Amino acid sequence: MRLLALLAVLALAVTGCSGPDPARPGVLTAGIREPATLLPADVADQAGRLVTGALWTPLADYDAASGKLTPRAAESISSTDRVHWTVKLRPAKFHDGTPVTAQSYVDTWRAIAASQWVSAPVLTKLLRAREITAAAPDTIAVTLDRPSGQVPALLSAPGLVPLPASVLTSRDWAGFAKAPVGNGPYRLDGPWRPGSGGTLKRVGTGGAAEIELRVGDPAAQYDAVKAGTLDLVTEVPGAKHEAMHGDFGDRHATWALPEAGYLVFPVTNPRFADATVRHGFALGVDRAALEAGPLDNQADPAKALLPPPDAPGERTGTCRPCSFDAAAGKALLKQAAFPGGATVYFGPGTEAWTRALVVGLHKALDVSVTAQAKPAGTPDGPSTVDVRLATASPYELLSRLAAESGYTDEVFQQNLTLADAAATPEEAGELYRLAENQLLRDLPAAPLWSGHGHAVWGSRVHGVTTTPFTGPVLAGVGVS
Repeated sequence: MRLLALLAVLALAVTGCSGPDPARPGVLTAGIREPATLLPADVADQAGRLVTGALWTPLADYDAASGKLTPRAAESISSTDRVHWTVKLRPAKFHDGTPVTAQSYVDTWRAIAASQWVSAPVLTKLLRAREITAAAPDTIAVTLDRPSGQVPALLSAPGLVPLPASVLTSRDWAGFAKAPVGNGPYRLDGPWRPGSGGTLKRVGTGGAAEIELRVGDPAAQYDAVKAGTLDLVTEVPGAKHEAMHGDFGDRHATWALPEAGYLVFPVTNPRFADATVRHGFALGVDRAALEAGPLDNQADPAKALLPPPDAPGERTGTCRPCSFDAAAGKALLKQAAFPGGATVYFGPGTEAWTRALVVGLHKALDVSVTAQAKPAGTPDGPSTVDVRLATASPYELLSRLAAESGYTDEVFQQNLTLADAAATPEEAGELYRLAENQLLRDLPAAPLWSGHGHAVWGSRVHGVTTTPFTGPVLAGVGVS
């Protein structure tokens, strides 16, 4: 009997050691994928945006649908002529205790503009400033090469947050990405642990006092939240989408991601110079099949050219070239006397859904369509493009699609220029819609899908809100 009792005690001890840690008051546990980097100007993935969104505070938040600007690190972003812009900063410090000044932003933006980071084009191609200076410790002065009303949207980009003087001096970007120092509501407590995660500590008041970020497989993390051993998971696998509503009730969120897929045509190539051909291919795409298949329910079939995070308001209905109509697509190719046969080229990260796309095009249009890795130079056929936006300005996407396809229509360029220079968000929105409608008519690029994210959380979690660029806003999440 004594031996049995001793064995029972030992079994309980082993079970207690191997079981999950009990939930700690004020500590949020969140599951994420491994971020590609924590250098904010080079972040393009959802996990990286989630973490850097907690470590940094951007100058402002910009809502593309309404044109509303909500100042954050900035007290104001203003101009009297849309050429000379003034950014007034709120008092702030980096997590290393050094002050955040106008010079911090000026030096950071110089480093970004000179780099190959994903946010560099925001400064070099979109903002296009002639001069950026620190007019005072709390004042940034920006002088453009033309009038532009898009400056608030551009300067709100999450990649343009300031870096401390220590890394701007050392230029050890890789080292900094392992132990980033921001100006946001949370600081990283110790270096990031690849494959494991990191711990965030609250700076000031509000939200969870501590956040444990755990890197892992989203499917296993989903089950852990369901079992009560994890508070929040920031990605839901496609196989769990149907079960999500039953498993968590109203404890889930869906948000539009700043990411979209397109079929871009080489409009200068004689075989694809006729818009009728391009519309024929667009109507041959079964977007719902892409969503349920290789995109794993992580995207919505496109309804417009501009995805929700970039659109100046919502369109009514689905655009005609966003529809699947195989019979009409075949008829258009026949009408244009398309000779048949096409290669669709894919770049990094798009091969799986491109191959599914060409199988569907071949079946729907009854023409030979193959997939191939994109070569150097201008391809002789359409290319699939996965666009990850750096800003909430429609100018970024519209100008990129035109450039990638070789589309140079003068009326389109004029509307784009006028939208950039517009004095109000309402005026800019109307002009961007005109530019979008023209692209949907001439179709140098066919919209295919727009990305979305999902999160689920446990019963002790409250206050979950989301934005396109961060997903769940960690600073606002509370735990009981």
